[in-house]
Amino acid sequence: MGSTVISSAKEFYNVLRSLQDEEGNDPCTYEEDIQMLQMNGDRVPVLNMYCGNQPVFICEKVVPKLHGPDDQPMTETSNCSDNNDDDDDADNADAIALLTELGPQPLTIMKARQLLSWYTLSQNANVSSVDNNPALHPLWVRCDMSDPAGTTWFGAETVCMGNRVSGVKLYSVTCKGSTVDKGSLITLDELKQEHKKRHHPSSMAIKGSARFNLFGSTVVENTMIESQSSVTVDFKWSHVESILETPPLSSIATLNIKVASGDMKSPMYEMYRELEFLQTLADGLRTGETEWVEPLESMSAVNLTKAFLEELQDTAKTLQDQAAKKAKTTQPKTETTDIFKSFLERGDLDFVEQLWVRMRKSVTSYQDIGDCLKLVTEALRYGDIKPWIHRDSSSSLSKLILQSYHQQIDHVSLTGVTPVHMLLEMGLDKMRKDYINYLIGEELTTLNHLCYYLSTEVDLQEQVIRLRKLHHLLEIIVTCSTFLGLPYDRLFLLTQSCLQHYKTHPYDEEHDFKLQIKPALISHFYQKEQPVLWGAEVSSGHGSREVRTSVQLSDRPLVDHVIFETDYPNETVNGDGENPAFFSTTVCCSLVNFA
Repeated sequence: MGSTVISSAKEFYNVLRSLQDEEGNDPCTYEEDIQMLQMNGDRVPVLNMYCGNQPVFICEKVVPKLHGPDDQPMTETSNCSDNNDDDDDADNADAIALLTELGPQPLTIMKARQLLSWYTLSQNANVSSVDNNPALHPLWVRCDMSDPAGTTWFGAETVCMGNRVSGVKLYSVTCKGSTVDKGSLITLDELKQEHKKRHHPSSMAIKGSARFNLFGSTVVENTMIESQSSVTVDFKWSHVESILETPPLSSIATLNIKVASGDMKSPMYEMYRELEFLQTLADGLRTGETEWVEPLESMSAVNLTKAFLEELQDTAKTLQDQAAKKAKTTQPKTETTDIFKSFLERGDLDFVEQLWVRMRKSVTSYQDIGDCLKLVTEALRYGDIKPWIHRDSSSSLSKLILQSYHQQIDHVSLTGVTPVHMLLEMGLDKMRKDYINYLIGEELTTLNHLCYYLSTEVDLQEQVIRLRKLHHLLEIIVTCSTFLGLPYDRLFLLTQSCLQHYKTHPYDEEHDFKLQIKPALISHFYQKEQPVLWGAEVSSGHGSREVRTSVQLSDRPLVDHVIFETDYPNETVNGDGENPAFFSTTVCCSLVNFA
């Protein structure tokens, strides 16, 4: 019997070791009905606090597949019949959709205990038939809550002294469905007693944590209104006195900022539309196909350009007065807030920028772009206009204007993609100046720190990508400035963090930008609100031998492989009611030392 168990432990170890040594994250199947995969612990909410972003093994049940008469696998739940092929296909599609919705599936408690025992044996060098194996990643097994405690996860993690595995920590995660009865929640004394019962410590520490939503999705009349943007704040503090207590002002607070571009409520929305038109041009150059948007102007692009040139020819004012006038008369008519205007509107748009504003609101074809630019180049060639431009303008049209000052203009063939190329340069030039105007004007950075984003040495596609990054940075800063009212020093630090991040990372609206902050700065946002996540943790021991017992209360389940019996929706339970409901998740830990 003992040799059989040890043999199974070694076989299980070999599968895990093979999975750990592989570079990819593809799942593997064990014993036909167990799926094992490797991922970072922070991808699973309930494991995040214990594993962070370190790699872990996840064991779960394989989604069952049935086989048809021809031994073709079907993700099917209904019985096979003699219906026609169309009915079979429809049934199979329904079954696939059903099983897709089920998500990850748990193993039985008995099977989960067996896997943990194999993991533990394989790491114990004192077991005679087991080699001195290198440490494995932590193992976590999804459970079906079939035991009296309602266990949803079992976990195991090696404890090492130097390069030698000296023991394992065994974890159990138990969950309860949502309740509005705070009296039924575990108390701090009960949490401490649970810890003492397992570990008999001479001293204990207790820490609190909480997360609040400051900005993003909201619940109105029990209906979730989703937002792609969110700002949450995480608190950590010591000396917890009661369950669900409000974090004290002495807490360590960290903002988690995730902002999606394109929100119509954002002060940056009009700039986003301008950027989207720029992206349309870039995509057209890259793919050869362009999806033109509805023009914002009723007058055609060509007629707008003609009127603009005639106005320049007829005016008797100085070039400076012309620039000021056009800046006022050519801004997009929007319903954006005064906040947006004070942030990003410039009063110094030069000729090329004013032309861009007109064209981006009116062109609907490559022909439009070519015809408009032909009118401009002819007016320059014949000396009909002497427009003013910024000294640091870098677009092809700006260079032609500079040449026109000396009555020498290079011939430009406005055929093929050349007009689109020229218009894209005009937009890049204008929008870069818009962003610089805000960032430098608010003293959030310097030109030296913006060199990566302003470089014209890279190709146009890369310039657009970098401009998108700069736009996303501004979306983040403006959100934190407008809606949270963060002070200058925090906005400055956030700007530097975003600039550094995007120098080495791809554009990603799902990324959470972190910013440490004093709780007093945002106390009015959270002190009268309910947390979406609240936790208390009792700990004892030090270093790798530290053991913890914790409880987490949340407005939605932290476990996705079981369905809880509750009168509230499984997604979220807190609406506008005065008594919020919480799911309860308790994590207990045991330390097993190898002799």
